[in-house]
Formats: sequence, C-alpha cells, structure tokens
Amino acid sequence: MRGTGPWSGAMLAVPALFAWIPTVVAAAPPLAQPQQRGRDAASGTVTKTSRDHSDVAADRPSTATEKRADRAAPRAPVVALSSPPPSWEARPVPPDARTVAEGRYVVAPGDTLNRIADRTGASAEAIARANALPPSYAVRIGQRLKIPGGRYHFVRAGQTGIAIARAYGIEWSRIVAANAFSEPYVLRVGQRLAIPGAATGKSRAAERAAAFTLDVEDLVTGAQPAQVARSAPKPPARTAGRAIVANAPIVTPKRLSGGFLWPVEGRVVKRFAADARGERSDGINIAVPLKTPIRAAADGVVAYVGEGVPALGGLVIVKHGDGWSSVYGHAARLLVRRGQSVRRGQTIALSGHTGAVERPQLHFELRRGRTPVDPLDRLPSS
Repeated sequence: MRGTGPWSGAMLAVPALFAWIPTVVAAAPPLAQPQQRGRDAASGTVTKTSRDHSDVAADRPSTATEKRADRAAPRAPVVALSSPPPSWEARPVPPDARTVAEGRYVVAPGDTLNRIADRTGASAEAIARANALPPSYAVRIGQRLKIPGGRYHFVRAGQTGIAIARAYGIEWSRIVAANAFSEPYVLRVGQRLAIPGAATGKSRAAERAAAFTLDVEDLVTGAQPAQVARSAPKPPARTAGRAIVANAPIVTPKRLSGGFLWPVEGRVVKRFAADARGERSDGINIAVPLKTPIRAAADGVVAYVGEGVPALGGLVIVKHGDGWSSVYGHAARLLVRRGQSVRRGQTIALSGHTGAVERPQLHFELRRGRTPVDPLDRLPSS
C-alpha cells in the first residue's frame, strides 16, 4: 500500500497502513500436567476458577510445604528452539548520524518534502511537524520552511529501533518520543530518525552497547526490522518448524480476535503497579508448579523469544492486533519462535523460576502500544 504523506509512496509507521492479516493455526495438543486444575481434557484450554485467582490474597506468605518444594526445585538454564540471534545482536548499527544545523529552506520548483529532507539531511517527519504542514504535506514554490536542527540517523535494511538505540547508547523510548512514533512502530528503509542528545564521541561502540539496557517496552516497540518501501513483510510461520530470518519484518495481526484468557492457573503472588515495598510491576506474577504449560492469552504472532531482559528469564512476547501485546516471563522452556502464528490457548512455553525470582511462577503482562494495562481488568473473573 502506498503512503499519501511526506514520504512519497514509502510505507508509513501509522495505524491501519498495512492490511495486517493474522494467520490461523491449529492449537498445539495439550501437554500432560499433573495436578492441573480447571483444564478441559478434550480441548486442552485453560479455564480459570475463582478459587485459583480471585479469592486468595496476592500477598499471602508461602506455606512451609511450598517453600520446601521451591528449595528442592533446582535452577536450570532456559531451553529454547534453535533460532538466529536477534538482528540487533547479529548486525550492529554504526552510529553515523548526520548533524544538521537549524535553518530555513525556500521551496524550489520540483521540490517535495522528501526531496527537501534529502537535501537538508533532516527527516521529512520532523520538517512536517516543525512547519505544521497538513496531512497532504504539500509544499509551495517560494514557501519558507523551518529546518529543525539535530542529529538524524538514516535507517537501512534490517535495522531495528533497538539496534539504533544501542548504537548511540540511549533509550529507545527517547527516540520514540523524539520522533512522535505511534502504533505499529514500523521503521522504513530510507527514513531518518531524530537522535536526541548531543554526540560525545568518547565511548566505543562496545561500551555504548554495554550501557544499553533492554526492557519489555523496547521489545514491544523496537524489535521489528525496517520495512522496505513498496514491499510486503513476511507472513507468519504456521508452526515452530520454520525459523524466519532475524532481519525480516513480519506481518502481525491488525485486529484483536476475541478476549484474553488466563495463561496459567495459580495463585496471584504479585499484582500490577507498585507493591507494598514500592516496587513497580507492569504485570502480575502467578505461582505455578515447574513445567506448567503456559498458554497464549489470545490469537497472535510471536514477536520475541529469548532472554534479553535478564530479570524476566525465559521470555515470550506475542502481538495480537489493535495495539495489544502479551508478555510471558520466567519460563524454563520456550516452545515457539519469532514470527510464528499462535492460537488462543496454545502452549507457547513451560513455566520455571528463571530470572530474578526464587520460586516457580509466571510473569504476565498485557500492553496496549507502550502502555502496560492491569491484566486483572482484562482477564475473565470467573
């Protein structure tokens, strides 16, 4: 689909630009799980009961039996399917942003906003915002345009927001804010990104990358490789048997299909927002036995699989459409690959106590765009 904005036919990172079509696959057969309550033996679908979730206080201390079981459960490394490393690790980005001085530009015959961006080195989006250009983004001969100064990075094929942020040693969220990004956070090859802050030139690339800390928001909004203009992203894989190359953008669902279900059954041991100690939580933690099947909360496409956020251990992120993503942390075994289509209720991982937890549990988040949402407000109550 061709854009109608300042980018002269390039793919735009705005909602409803692409005709996202989720791929449907058959749900994986249920895995055997001793002492698993509330599971439909025929369908393998997890069901929630008020006894398991609603009627037990989140801060109830563990019983002595639970503590003994936790101590007896040995820690083990996260087991995952063979997959290529993330593109931001496989292909580091050079920090070759061009510094542009603030100034004025007089529109000449034949100029378009894209051509002006090429001539000045600033981004077309930044010029449009600085001059309050209406959505047609047309310019007139003789019009004087303000050129916003700053550093601008030229996006190349295969680059991701995370890789670009690592190259400059700054948070991806700052780049998102500086460029007024919105869902679905798709970069375009040939796009220029404003890089906030001044260049220091003092640290090496390895030092900047080491200083960069990855978080869930980065993975939700900055992990998709840049899209080539007038090209289609790859369709999702129907099974885990086929790995999609790390630098290929993937189709994600346009619309959320149905509601969310509980990914596991168990006791909620940590709730959303700040707890009694003032520690922030962007989701909930649910205590479960080791190797409990973790189910996809809704239909979607796997956006990330790995251990990139050390505190969360084995991690899976699924995109569902309408800006929704779900996050599953502390898993011991990861059963899906990036770019795989999954069905609501399909097993995507097995629980563990990886990351910064002392006993087996699942960390579960729901996000809409960049914003965490309390899962208890979206999950069924009975």
